Amino acid sequence: MAQSTTLYIGMEVHKESITGAYVAKDHAAAVVSLGTFGTRPCDIDKRMRKLQAQATHLVFVYEAGPGGSWRYRSLMQRGSVCWGVAPSWMPPKAGDRVNPDRRDAMPLARRMRSGDLPPVDVPAVDAAARRALRRAREETLRELQAAKGRRKAFWLRPDIRSTGRAHWRPAHLRWRSEVGWPTPAHQMVVQDYGQTGTAQTERLGRLALARHEQGHPWRFSPVVEALQAWRGGQGTVAVAMVAALGDLTRCEPPRQRMHDLGLTPAASARGGRRPHGRMTQTGPTQARRALVEGAWAYRYPATGSRPRPRRLAKLPAALQASSGQAQVRRCTRDRHLRAKGQNAPQVVVAMAREWRAFLWALAKHLAVTPQAERRLRVCRQSAPRFSRLSAEAPPRCGATLGSVTRPHGTRGPRMRQAPDGGQEGGTQPTAISVIHRRVFLAPPPPIDNKEK
Repeated sequence: MAQSTTLYIGMEVHKESITGAYVAKDHAAAVVSLGTFGTRPCDIDKRMRKLQAQATHLVFVYEAGPGGSWRYRSLMQRGSVCWGVAPSWMPPKAGDRVNPDRRDAMPLARRMRSGDLPPVDVPAVDAAARRALRRAREETLRELQAAKGRRKAFWLRPDIRSTGRAHWRPAHLRWRSEVGWPTPAHQMVVQDYGQTGTAQTERLGRLALARHEQGHPWRFSPVVEALQAWRGGQGTVAVAMVAALGDLTRCEPPRQRMHDLGLTPAASARGGRRPHGRMTQTGPTQARRALVEGAWAYRYPATGSRPRPRRLAKLPAALQASSGQAQVRRCTRDRHLRAKGQNAPQVVVAMAREWRAFLWALAKHLAVTPQAERRLRVCRQSAPRFSRLSAEAPPRCGATLGSVTRPHGTRGPRMRQAPDGGQEGGTQPTAISVIHRRVFLAPPPPIDNKEK
């Protein structure tokens, strides 16, 4: 019998050990167990040298899990082929109660040979770094929310209630700092809760700064910048979506990607009936959450914002036109579905499903290649620059008072007294409300210098 040129190796991976099995490419070949070996690179190299003596091509497959993708990159650098598959493609048999590692590794090799296992997308090192930042941000948000809940519950036990309407604002925090407690222990707990919330808030700021600084050398930076020019895709939504999905053009057509993200309703055919159920919610949770979060922005009319022209000026003309058409189409469809009586969450999921198709078209037009990156860089350099307001130029509509120097002869805004008659207006200080108030300063009328 001739020696096979390809071996398929299935690995059941754990933290401290790997159980392997291999099978030749021949259909009649039997699956052979490799036993258990360590997870260090030297242990894997030792097994590879033994297998390379039997075949010239090695194909490794393992179930993707929390162990990371370093093993995949290590095997690919050594010239072998490695696939990571989703655990859902290896369902256990009904009634099988004996599942040792050896019996889990052998079906992996057998099904890999038959071609029944599709690979998962393993992120590159830069994409994995963005995913780590996104996970850290989500963990910080959960911890901040839990800290606020514990602090609020602590204040409710002695029945101390705030007279204001907005919590966690500057005026509310000042009121809390003035409340006296009967014992030093109570005061110490209050300070500890406050320090915990402040630490999580500062951590969010550091993660946002790191996300902005680390986003430029990323190979998907052109896609992120183009996505931010679309309505609902600004900031965290764009970065989280691209970091979770990677290459948006992997699936042809995009309908398959909608199923993979769990944005389609479940269906069960029974004869001539095909009833639909709730959303399947399969695939990456972070990407699905980002799509749904961005889809909520389309429940408003299709109007433009002040920062949007700046983001659109950095893109080619074709993408600018596509962004406007997509906004009008989706806002109109959202309004029509709501007018028919559709439930609001169902409408938002439908918008997220359609947005995924638009993103696929956007990524197809803006392929991540050196030529595309060079074209986008030229568009950014040729975009008009927006300078800060000066005393010589008339102020623009929507500028803040902190950056406006009022020219001579210009009529300024009329100051209002706070509702409480003091230094606070509503739920925040009067000074802050004045600073953030949007005003329109008309240009001064022409002055006739001719002598009468």
